[in-house]
Amino acid sequence: MVRFFVKFIRNLRILPRWVIIFIDITLISFSSLLGYLLRFNFSAPDLEHNNFGAGILLYATCGLISITITNSYKGIIRYTGIQDGARIFAMTTLNGALVAASNMIFYYNNRGNIIPYSVVFISLLSSFLLLFNYRLLVKYIFSYYRNLMINRSRVMIFGAGQTGIITRHVLESTPRMKVVGFLEDDPNKAGKIIDGTTIFSARTSELHRVFADQSVDELIFTAKDITLERKNEVVDECIRNQIKVRSVPPVEKWVRGELSLNQIKEINIEDLLGRESIKIQNANIESDLRGKRVLITGAAGSIGSELFRQVALNKPGSIILIDQSESALYELEREASSLETGVRFYFYLADINNQERIRFLFEEHKPEIVYHAAAYKHVPMMESNASEAITCNVLGTKILADLAAEFNVSKFVMISTDKAVNPTNVMGCSKRIAEIYVQSLNDYLLVTGKARTAFVTTRFGNVLGSNGSVIPFFKKQIKEGGPITVTHPEITRYFMTIPEACQLVLEAGTMGKGGEIFIFDMGKSVRILDLAEKMIWLSGLEPRKDIDIVFTGLREGEKLYEELLNNTEDTIRTHHQKIMIARVPKYSYEEINRYVELFNDLVNDRNELKSVALMKELVPEYKSNYSRYEILDKQ
Repeated sequence: MVRFFVKFIRNLRILPRWVIIFIDITLISFSSLLGYLLRFNFSAPDLEHNNFGAGILLYATCGLISITITNSYKGIIRYTGIQDGARIFAMTTLNGALVAASNMIFYYNNRGNIIPYSVVFISLLSSFLLLFNYRLLVKYIFSYYRNLMINRSRVMIFGAGQTGIITRHVLESTPRMKVVGFLEDDPNKAGKIIDGTTIFSARTSELHRVFADQSVDELIFTAKDITLERKNEVVDECIRNQIKVRSVPPVEKWVRGELSLNQIKEINIEDLLGRESIKIQNANIESDLRGKRVLITGAAGSIGSELFRQVALNKPGSIILIDQSESALYELEREASSLETGVRFYFYLADINNQERIRFLFEEHKPEIVYHAAAYKHVPMMESNASEAITCNVLGTKILADLAAEFNVSKFVMISTDKAVNPTNVMGCSKRIAEIYVQSLNDYLLVTGKARTAFVTTRFGNVLGSNGSVIPFFKKQIKEGGPITVTHPEITRYFMTIPEACQLVLEAGTMGKGGEIFIFDMGKSVRILDLAEKMIWLSGLEPRKDIDIVFTGLREGEKLYEELLNNTEDTIRTHHQKIMIARVPKYSYEEINRYVELFNDLVNDRNELKSVALMKELVPEYKSNYSRYEILDKQ
């Protein structure tokens, strides 16, 4: 029977208007008959005596006229709403008025009524109720059987707070979703009911049973105070049960203060990586930057552009932005034009190796703080272009650092990488040499009494979502149907968010007195294979079934794991429990400057082996890995 109705409704088209008019007239006629029956206590002789047939005919005729005038028959019944109810009310009121007018005309000509006014009143009320409610009944029937035809997703909401309740109402507004329960870590809420929906315990040991009992297809996170570790536990259980995971954005990001279905997005792998974010709340950052002239190199890159955003919030006097990527710098300029900060922005297309150009910018703007984010960072590319790595990362840093000292910049903050620790590639070693130069220059100026600039360095691992990083690359491969390419099954990396990295850079600029290399607790390293598998699961696919994973082998210069310190280094604690200062071997400025000058002579030499050999001489812990430069280690 149900199958018959489902098939009938699926094939049913919009009814012709004459059918709706016929049904309405039939119900209007029945309403007038009901009015007579109620008025005369269902007495047949009284009905005959009051000529009920003529009264019903008059009421139906006036009803037809009213229907035509008000167009109450034009609404599509399965979509009946408030406007249709108002139109029906207007029609029944007009019908009653026409009947009353006909009664009055007949009365003045024949001294009698065709239909009693009490019957008119009863008929008016009953006709409105019948006409409107039959439409609502049809709408409900269509809605009910339409839902039977739709394969509704069974959704569970994590978090039974106010956001969870709002999310439930949004989900229930669509026929494609059915909320089957809430999950709560709070034991006081477990077992209770909200709006007829049960709250289940979210204890890890019970999640599998709850998911199985409720046949859950999807889980939506609404709780905002959940820890990263706890979120990963729940997501891992969802993955094991092949349950799709989505999340609700923070309330402050709701469009016009309201949540819509389109705002509930699939959970990002970035939301699950790393550790709890390091929160830096240092009032000195704003006081140090307020009113200052700030220069940012590599300003259009992932780190540089976020530095620009965060620096702008601290009300500097001006920001000078330098990058050699025209398109990226143009996009940053467009973004800056939409900001209402009162800060003056200057955009310069420039190469940090062009000493005359950079000197002009220092003379023109006289920056007080420099954030040096410009660098070549891709390991395999720099392994094939060692001269460029040295030119940009070493010589470019020297130009900037020397100019900073010459123009009495108060703070120079260089951004380094964990690949500079025990480097196995040209890129990492070039950044280590840059670290050495900046630190040695700071010490030299201090000893000679010329110290006007505090040179500090920050070291951190991979940033999530940066240009060319692994996560956007994996997302692209999944979108294209795979396979995902992983270099080695055991390769691991540290991860952090771009805003978090930039918070560290700003904190270092404030905290640093000169000569420090700041590192911080980056939590646990992430196995890239696990990352790839989780990204596939979160995309609603199954690893090695829907998306294959292929191991390609370590690339030139890559190592299995990254380090924040080498064997000869240890750390000094700072006022922040997760930020430390690395104790590193010191170099004399004269020695490092002599090497850098030699690099300057060698970069245009066609034989890059000479340059790399010099790098290994300066940084003895640099041992090439999966690289053609391994021959130098053997020699």
